[in-house]
Amino acid sequence: MNGLPNDERQRLGALLDHASQEEVMAMIPQFSQAEIHNIAAAPEQAPDSLGVLVFNMERGVHLAELGDFLENCPEVRPFDVILANELDDGCVRSGQKDTTKELAERLGMNYVFGLEFIELVNGEDAKGFHGNAIFSRWPIKQAKVVRLPEQYNWYFDRQRRIGGRLAILAELDVNGKSVGVGTIHLENRTHGPGRQEQLETILKAADEMFAGMPAALGGDLNTNTFDGRDKDAIQEIAGSPELQRRCLEDVAAWEGCLPAAEKAGYKAMPDHPILTRRKPLPGGGHLDLRLDWLLLRDLEPTDSRTISTCRETWPFAVPGSALEAFGGQELSDHNAVWASCALPR
Repeated sequence: MNGLPNDERQRLGALLDHASQEEVMAMIPQFSQAEIHNIAAAPEQAPDSLGVLVFNMERGVHLAELGDFLENCPEVRPFDVILANELDDGCVRSGQKDTTKELAERLGMNYVFGLEFIELVNGEDAKGFHGNAIFSRWPIKQAKVVRLPEQYNWYFDRQRRIGGRLAILAELDVNGKSVGVGTIHLENRTHGPGRQEQLETILKAADEMFAGMPAALGGDLNTNTFDGRDKDAIQEIAGSPELQRRCLEDVAAWEGCLPAAEKAGYKAMPDHPILTRRKPLPGGGHLDLRLDWLLLRDLEPTDSRTISTCRETWPFAVPGSALEAFGGQELSDHNAVWASCALPR
């Protein structure tokens, strides 16, 4: 995806002092692009099931380690599709790399990327692009970006961005059969009704694009059970074990997007209370949250698991690899979610 010079990025960003994100994004064609890169030959054998992995990769900052993790962690494999969030393209913080392209080439997978934000804070960024991606072992027939109703204007945030949340929907050719997949990133700086409105937009688009197909949608739905802007609520929950339980056990009661998906015929995975994100707290420690989901329609999950990305869970790291040498505590602040999904006969 072609970038914009920093001067042009800053000029467009300054328009947001008076114009809406939607108006400025309409001036930037990259926000509507879903570039398909079919770089891998299709598998020779017809599958009975698909391994689907949901993974927020936290900007792809630790790209070599991510590649090691995906290649060597037995719990994330086998995967035929990865529904990925938070991948950079041309950002200083991730080594100016096109992290989606490099990861796809390493794994030997086809891919499509969608632009979520253009970062404005660091003028040294080559592109400042940040978004989501779908990786697939099977050919991608078509793809589209679904822009979501704005719940928060990121230009007026400390991160200063052009853009907004999105989903990418893609039709895969799985040995001659069409399967719909989508990667989703809902807004964290809003409440449950805001996220429900966003997911309902995606479900409508998926119904239109994936008519008659089995479908797997997934990603970071940011189902906090609170508004991510409400620091008082976060502190109250952090100080109360009873309130903390709702973040894992009672998510659907606070996040209407999950009942909306069920009503539309999707089964949500994981189907048991388990943390998928460790939210850092100002005073230290973290809040256990259940944010990352796989939504399945006409695909039967025959096996599923949540995979920790914390360092102490990597006995599989290859000696001499980047993952073995990694000095951090976690590869991502999110865990990964995997399921084996039986295809309809």
